[in-house]
Amino acid sequence: MKEKARKIKNPVTFFLFIVAIPAVIVCGVVFFREKHYAFSSAAVAILSCIPLFYTFERKESKAGELIVLAVLVAISALGRFLFAWLPSFKPVAAIVVIVGICLGKEAGFVVGALSAVVSNFFFGQGPWTPFQMFAWGFIGFLAGLLSGVLKKNRIFAALFGAVAGVLYSVLMDVWTVVWADGTFNLNRYFLALSTSLPVMIQYVVSNVIFLLLLSKPLSDVLERIRKKYGLFVTEEAETEEEGEA
Repeated sequence: MKEKARKIKNPVTFFLFIVAIPAVIVCGVVFFREKHYAFSSAAVAILSCIPLFYTFERKESKAGELIVLAVLVAISALGRFLFAWLPSFKPVAAIVVIVGICLGKEAGFVVGALSAVVSNFFFGQGPWTPFQMFAWGFIGFLAGLLSGVLKKNRIFAALFGAVAGVLYSVLMDVWTVVWADGTFNLNRYFLALSTSLPVMIQYVVSNVIFLLLLSKPLSDVLERIRKKYGLFVTEEAETEEEGEA
């Protein structure tokens, strides 16, 4: 039963995170214009949570998982607030990467997406919010997909953090270009990338530093919670535990 549910959930997860959510953001820009971010942000938040509720073989664990995710989102948003005085130097991406590695790609996407919308109640909501939600969510999703490799060495995780810094900037510059006149211009996009290079470097450095500092303590806490309470049982975690047994 678990295997059948998992075979169904994985394609649904990929469709929602890779196809449906980007499509919702694009439709919001095209059809809702100035107010698209309210619609898009709500839609992204709802869609990102669907995979967590798709399987019901562990109904008793769902409440515990939601509590853990809510706390992680709050910690991530608080971290962004505490470092507000340092532009482009925030622990959000690092926390999202660690969550994806330890708790799975679905949890990584949810924490990334909700961290953006929650922290923007302080930093300001706007047309950039859905793009931030997808960018951080996608980083957490990728971290979950690559968790088998990233768990082996903190250096691997730090290198992924550097890649995540580039990826975040690349995705956010799509918004920079589209918001100018509602269309995507490739030349303008490359110009935006070149001018945002100093900020991209700050993202990279920030992610690497915070991952080196936080990966061990936060990973240990999340692994203890996952094993003690039987939460976030991913394929990778089951394989690892079977190997230990």
